[in-house]
Amino acid sequence: MNGLTRFLGGSPGRVLLQLVVLSFVVGVVLSAVGVSPYEIVDSFARLVRHIYENGFETIAWAWRYFLLGAVIVVPVWLIMRILRLGRRPGSTGL
Repeated sequence: MNGLTRFLGGSPGRVLLQLVVLSFVVGVVLSAVGVSPYEIVDSFARLVRHIYENGFETIAWAWRYFLLGAVIVVPVWLIMRILRLGRRPGSTGL
């Protein structure tokens, strides 16, 4: 089995035939539901544009929530680590 056959998961001719048949079947199904290839491309372009336009706002939003949580989590973690320093490993402190 050569590298190309291993990569494709079969012989190139067989894989090409499977892709052609599957593409035809999916095309028929999408056409039956009223979806066109242009709508898919347009929706993808709108998605990329929306992510670009709002992406930086989303990053700032996520950063605020991260900082809000870190204000509580980091001091609690630090206190727990400091209190654990005096104990031997495996001791419960009771």
